[in-house]
Amino acid sequence: MAEEKSYYMTEEGKEKLNKELEYLKVEKRKEVVERIKTARGFGDLSENSEYDAAKDEQAFVESRIATLEKMIRNAVIIESDAANPNVVSLGKKVKFVELSADGTEEDEEEYTIVGSAEADPFEGKISNDSPMAKSLLGRQVGDEVVVQTPGGDIKVKIKEVNVN
Repeated sequence: MAEEKSYYMTEEGKEKLNKELEYLKVEKRKEVVERIKTARGFGDLSENSEYDAAKDEQAFVESRIATLEKMIRNAVIIESDAANPNVVSLGKKVKFVELSADGTEEDEEEYTIVGSAEADPFEGKISNDSPMAKSLLGRQVGDEVVVQTPGGDIKVKIKEVNVN
């Protein structure tokens, strides 16, 4: 039997998944069942688009529930690495600047490195599986790192590392 994948996340991320799971199980399932019942009342199911849409939504909800249960079951909570405060690791916030070809500092960016289960670039959280995080992990303040991205290599300099 294949070993199940571990999902790295913060305690906050796990709690967020638990809340979503609870919502889907308690509220969303009931809503979908009601939609199916209502759609059945519209007659012939073979030509009933409301029924088809409700069944599709039911399949999506059940699939998401199964996914969340698996992620929560295999969650590995990220503990902060306070022993190495200047080293980039999971759960830490890292501030870096992009370096131009002549070495001048350009855009400054800041991200928290989290597991893929809670990655959200719009909230400043990037997955430990992303090219940027893979390049930064294990490095420390002052290091210059070449990051291989789909758009080409970029060079960054780590300015700060903070425990979240």
